[in-house]
Order: sequence, then structure tokens, then C-alpha cells
Amino acid sequence: MCKLLDETSPSTAPHKPYVAFRYANPLTEDTYKQLLADGFGGGNGGRAVAFTQYPQYSCSTTGSSLNELWKWRTRLEGKRNDGNVEPEGAIKWSVIDRWPAHPGLVEAVAQNIEKKLAEYPPERRDNVVLLYSAHSLPMSVVNRGDPYPAEVAATVYAVNQRLGMKQKYRLVWQSQVGPQPWLGAQTSDTVKEYMKKGQTDMLLIPIAFTSDHIETLYELDKEVIGEDAEGHEGVRRVESLNDSPVFIKALADIAKAHLDSGKACSQQMTLRCPKCTSERCLASKDFFQGQQKYLDAAA
Repeated sequence: MCKLLDETSPSTAPHKPYVAFRYANPLTEDTYKQLLADGFGGGNGGRAVAFTQYPQYSCSTTGSSLNELWKWRTRLEGKRNDGNVEPEGAIKWSVIDRWPAHPGLVEAVAQNIEKKLAEYPPERRDNVVLLYSAHSLPMSVVNRGDPYPAEVAATVYAVNQRLGMKQKYRLVWQSQVGPQPWLGAQTSDTVKEYMKKGQTDMLLIPIAFTSDHIETLYELDKEVIGEDAEGHEGVRRVESLNDSPVFIKALADIAKAHLDSGKACSQQMTLRCPKCTSERCLASKDFFQGQQKYLDAAA
């Protein structure tokens, strides 16, 4: 992605990628320390973009990751003053916080679906049901006003428009844990119920995951297809985006558009959930929104 971005946005090149996770290595704390060790901040200033790899925004994913980034920003950079961090010598941050209907994302997903549909015999192809599967959320989070369900639905609708609305489809949800109510219908239950009704040609599509991991390789492939569908040959999974050239170009295009915009974050990011009571969330949003004045000054 950064190689493409160097070519399309030479005025901001060179671009260097860093990866940060909340619960796996490299942790956000360690990545932030590496940024400082590489010469960002610490009196030198610098420009960095927090580019979420979750296409659809949720307080549980992008939101919590940005809160974590803000936490380590306050601990590792600048001086505290009345609860704020002084900007002198600090990294100037901006955020790409969501991209659920970006044309490149939509095209990459649609091409993978078309490739997999072509594996079905022609006489069965039109009756394959597309099951777009995304990580579920507790209903307590949904009822708080989290935008994730609407943004996942926006991705699904955009992909189906690109496909010409030729297939029957449903948006379903996976990875529920614990006894509390979660957003449904669940992917596993959906597959089992459709099979009981005689619908045995189904295509599972990871729509909120951009790369393979336990929720695709194990939960969808092993549990849903291998167990719930009993390995029926009509139930298959679309390949994750992974290193799709169309997808990688989309990432570079998103980054370039963001850099060209000069914006610290989207308008949508500044709006809290109606029932949000998290002080950390408020402080994080205020911080990233407040970076606009430093970006404007450096322009």
C-alpha cells in the first residue's frame, strides 16, 4: 500500500507503515514507542495517520483502538496541563475512522464473490444464497447507539448493487459469546435453518473482516461449514480480501484522499453514541478532533 501511495501522493512521501494492536503484538504501546524512537515527536514533530482496518466503525473495535492510541499519546508525549497534552514537539495525528462503502472495497469483495459463484454449476448458480457474515455485538452496545450495524448493512447493500442484485442475500452475525442477548440472526443458526428448508447452496462472505484469522479459518470454515452444514459441498466461503491487488489499491486510494482532504477525522467520528457515558471516549474524540488546528497550522 505504501509503495502505491508513494507513487500517487509524492508530496507526502515517503510513507512508512506501522501496525498496532490492542491484544496482540505489536501492542499499541510498543508501536508508539517505536514511532518516537524513529524520530516522530520528542521535539521533532511529525505526521501520522491512524488508519483503521475495520471498514465499519464500532465503539468496540475502531473506537476502543483509538482510545488506546490516545491513552499512550497522553502517557508518552508532551506535558500534562489541565488535563491536556501540550502540542509542542508532538506527533500531529489524523484518523481514517471508517470506509464502509468505498468503491475499491466494494469492488474487491464483489470480485471475490463472482469468482466463488463461478465454481457452482450454471444451473445452480442463480439460486445460491449469499450470507454476509460479520462479528456480532451485544445488544447492550447496539442499543447504546453504536453505528456498526448500519455501516455493515451499507457495505452489504453496496456490494449487492455492484453485483446487480442478482442473488438472494442476508446479513448474518457470528462470534456471539456469553449468555447476554447479541445481535442476530447468528450465522450458524441461519445455515442450519436454511438447510432444514432445503436451501443447501449458500456462500459465506466475511464482510467485516479484511484478512483471514480465527473467525474465518476456524469459525466459518471448521464450525459453520464443517459442523453446522456437515461439510455439504453447496456451502462454501468466499476468500477474504487478504492481499487482493484491488483491495490494496483501495487502501492506498483511501489514504491519499484522506491526506488530500487535510481533515483530522470525519464528521461522523465526532458524534458520540446517544447513551455513551465513557469519559475516555469523550476525551479521545476531543483530542483527535482538536488535531485539526495543528494540521491547519502546518499546511
